[in-house]
Amino acid sequence: MTKNNVIKIIKLNLKGGLANPSPPIGPMLGAAGINIMDFCKLYNNKTCNQMGKLIPVVIKVNEDRSFKMKIKTSPTSYLLLDALNLDKGSNASKKHTIGVISIKRIQELARKKIKDMNCFKIDSAIKMIIGTAKTLGIEIKDEEQII
Repeated sequence: MTKNNVIKIIKLNLKGGLANPSPPIGPMLGAAGINIMDFCKLYNNKTCNQMGKLIPVVIKVNEDRSFKMKIKTSPTSYLLLDALNLDKGSNASKKHTIGVISIKRIQELARKKIKDMNCFKIDSAIKMIIGTAKTLGIEIKDEEQII
């Protein structure tokens, strides 16, 4: 039995549980020779518990047109905005804040996100998330300061 070589890697950001064969999914996967409905069913089954949330997926296409996919955690900016029930960040983050988040909540996000981040220590993940929060115009405070 020969081992299939990966011939293409496709990265997509899709809404959980809502993948369908319409553009941009259909044309991208069709060009790679993947059965689009098989992908949509598999992705929707794996992400149905996060319906409507932005969930990245990495698809590795083999020579025989079979594929493997890896579901990633949502982007940090999306998680921060979702935690504050906001649609977008501040257009002048140094002048205007759009919300306040606790350091405890950032620690929770870091524990959730660290497996897909470019770091191995939780402290590094927390610092990266704080940097993203500041870029979005989100202020970081202790629990007591928020109340």
